[in-house]
Amino acid sequence: MAEQLQMVTFQLADELYGVDILDVKEIVRVQSVRTVPNAPYYVEGFFNLRSEIIPVINLHKRFALKKKESVPEDELLSGFVILDIDGMKLGVVIDRVSRVVTIEKIEIQPPPQMLSGIGAEYVQGVVRQEDGYLIILNIRNLFNLKELQKLLEIKKQ
Repeated sequence: MAEQLQMVTFQLADELYGVDILDVKEIVRVQSVRTVPNAPYYVEGFFNLRSEIIPVINLHKRFALKKKESVPEDELLSGFVILDIDGMKLGVVIDRVSRVVTIEKIEIQPPPQMLSGIGAEYVQGVVRQEDGYLIILNIRNLFNLKELQKLLEIKKQ
């Protein structure tokens, strides 16, 4: 039997992205985010999730994507995907949560060199689907160790 991955999929701008379900702790509705001075440009700030302070990352800024025009039903499905990157929880702003999908590992193709302005180093691969592509993010490459360390330092302030 071929190996399978379960992916949590979500929309950012006009593209569908996926992250391994094992890296996702939960999906929460938009919360009020407290901004933090001197944070990297793509850090929206922090919010409190059940007494835990979670940094919020804006992938629109990180990837230089335009935010999608939202319609009322998008707002019901927007929020944050809470990721666990080696024990550190991060909230990622999404335009719209899609669904959990199961994909065969053999269906994953290497990423094109440049994909909608996103560097290939952030993309684990792409999977062709009926209505386009699912872009699988490599969440461990989204932030280097220095950036994660800076987030931890800001979180402690």
